[in-house]
This record gives sequence, structure tokens and C-alpha cells, in this order.
Amino acid sequence: MTATTPPTATTTPTATPDPTATPDPTATGSPTAATAPLPVVLAGARGHGRWHLDNIRRLQERGLVRLVGICELTPLTGDEIPDGLGSPAQSADFGALLDATGARIAVICTPIPTHTDLALTAAGRGVHLLLEKPPAPSYAEFRRMADGVAEAGVACQIGFQALGSHAMPAIRELVADGMIGTVDGVGAAGAWARDEAYYRRAPWAGRRRLNGVDVVDGVLTNPLAHAVSTSLALLGATRAEDVTGIETELWRANAIEADDTSCVRVTTPHGRAAVAATLCAERPDDPYVMVHGSSGRITFWYKQDRVLLQRAGHGPEEFEYGRTDLLENLVDHLTTGAGLLAPPASTGAFMRVVEAIRTAPDPAALPDRSWRRPAGEDRRVVPGVDGLVAAVADTLSLYSELDVDWALPKEVTVR
Repeated sequence: MTATTPPTATTTPTATPDPTATPDPTATGSPTAATAPLPVVLAGARGHGRWHLDNIRRLQERGLVRLVGICELTPLTGDEIPDGLGSPAQSADFGALLDATGARIAVICTPIPTHTDLALTAAGRGVHLLLEKPPAPSYAEFRRMADGVAEAGVACQIGFQALGSHAMPAIRELVADGMIGTVDGVGAAGAWARDEAYYRRAPWAGRRRLNGVDVVDGVLTNPLAHAVSTSLALLGATRAEDVTGIETELWRANAIEADDTSCVRVTTPHGRAAVAATLCAERPDDPYVMVHGSSGRITFWYKQDRVLLQRAGHGPEEFEYGRTDLLENLVDHLTTGAGLLAPPASTGAFMRVVEAIRTAPDPAALPDRSWRRPAGEDRRVVPGVDGLVAAVADTLSLYSELDVDWALPKEVTVR
């Protein structure tokens, strides 16, 4: 039985927030007597930042926040600001903008190497944070950020949106109820496609380092970082100390510095998590995480908040869930004391993976024979890679342990 087996029935259970999500006094600060709407400054409003603009508008319409400032090197034009957000102040000086606007929350969606300094700039002013993933390009920078935020006593949410899915506590409940027996491990597969222009969109795109500064913009650390963090969360291994071993295999089909077709296997006291991802898929599809049990398995398409339960002696069952937005959760934390869903402490294990990838040998170039350019498309495709990443998720193997001629055991890096 495969993860794509059509379900025989679909139900929509009542979605509830994760009861295990509680404030971490060492990393999230304490709830304050804040009153909505909370003034928000957005740093980085182009690219993925446009999604944050739309989300801020949605929450502003509900009276939860109000956009008071935008930090960009080049100010946004009126056409770039969604209707309903008015004319927020704009400045390239983040600290000065926070001071001038009286912001209570800063949303940081800027290049990876800038995250720590900007987060600490906000924290030093008592401004709470939603910090895009990955939170930092190295474990040392992550610790500098997390420790500084904790010392400042502000709340910090890391932008792993999948951790806000109501499917997460539901899957944990299915596992706790013994629906799939004893958990053997967690696998994840991400088969995406990006054209070559994707790597020309910014100077740091597809780089491991830039001007001597770590970037680590690889497939597992940025575009498909959610697959890694969600796998670790479902395994119950979110803290840095939960990681006892990491094996990496980093490859690239594109003419870039970082990896675009890679896999990682993380060993923890709770079992192993194996994640494979590519940006060179033949037929791009939604990524998923699969919890393997002794008598069944649970597949979670985290972008869709959709779950498939397959167990011995029963037909497949499919469930759809809601999701709590992380900025809304941060507002709720500040106004009612609700637990944060993705505080820095819950991303420590993920940052150990980032560090292992950062310190691994540079990704190996795939042989020219192993990739091609589809007719009429400006991208590189690795034939067979869709099935390969699925096989990793299905077997918890590495590429080098499967039948692929370009992934040799000598390319494995163990940390």
C-alpha cells in the first residue's frame, strides 16, 4: 500500500490547537498586557514578503494588527502595497523605523544572513518577533539570536508555518492511541521544481557563503526546510540535544554553490528521520511527511493540512484540518498568554541539521548525463529523482543506499 492510495472515506475532525505548545520562559519571553490591534513593522516586503503583506492585511481587517512600517532598501511604490494597508512609514533603517513607529511586533523576511542582527535589533527595543525560516545560517548565529531574544525578554516565533497545522497534534494523538503500532521512524519527500532564474533572483540565492558570510541556501535548509522541521517535530525530537547523529548527502544539478538534490538522516533517541528533497523534479508535487509504524503509517501533506491513515486490517482514512497562522498565534500569545507554536527552542534540532549541512563538504555536481533540460523550460531536471525522494521517505534510506548510479557511499557525510 502506498501513500497515494485513494482513501475510501473522508472526514473532517474538529481541529484544536496543540495542547503541548506552551511558552518557553528561556526563549519566548512572557506574555504582556498587550491590546490588539498591535502595531507591526515588516522587514523585507518583496519576494516572499508579499505573502506577509497579504497576511498582515488579513489580520488588520480582523482588528488584530496594524501595519505601521515597512523596511526595504528601496521603498515600495503605492502599487506594491495591498489595498487596505494605508500608507505605512518606510525606511531602510530598521532600528529607526521601530523607534519612530512604536512597533510591538516585527516580521523579519530578509536574506538569511541578516536574520540574527535584525532580530537582536528588534529585541533590544522590546519588540516581539516573527522570524522567517531558517532562523539563522549557522548554529552559532542561531544561539546568538535565541540567547539575545531570551535575555531581552521578548517573544519570538520562527516561521515554520506547518507547525501551526492542527494536523500535528492530531497525528500525535493517533500515534499515542496506537493506531499504527510502535513508531519506527519518520520519512519525508519533497519533489519541487525551480527554474534557473530562481538562482538569479538575489545575490545570496543558491549560495553557501557570500563575501565570507554563511548563507547555506540549500534545498533542505530553505525551500524545503519545512519537511525537515516537521519530520523532527513528529518524531518528538525538536531540541538541539535530541540529535545524536546526522548523515548528509548533498548534490547539485544546477550551476550553483549550494545543494538542490539532497538527503539527510537524523538519529535521535526517538528513532530516525530521513528527508529527501529536490528542486529538479520531473513532475513537481506537494511535499509530505510519513510516520512509519509497526502496523501502519500516517502520511501528512503539510501544505494541504491533509492526513492519510493506513493501518493493518482497515481501509485508508483521510482527514483534513485547519491551521493557526503563526503571526496570529504570536498576537494571541501577547494578548492572552497562549503558548507559542514555534519558539526558538523548538527549532534547535532543525538548526543542528543546518549546521551539519553548513560544515559538510561542498555539494557534489551531478554528472552531466544525470540531468537534462525539458524542451521549452529554463530548468534542470534529474530523471528518476521523483521516485528516488519518495523511496527515501518510504525506506528511511539515503540516496547512496538505493539503486542510483550517481550517489556513491563515499559522498555521505556523518556529523
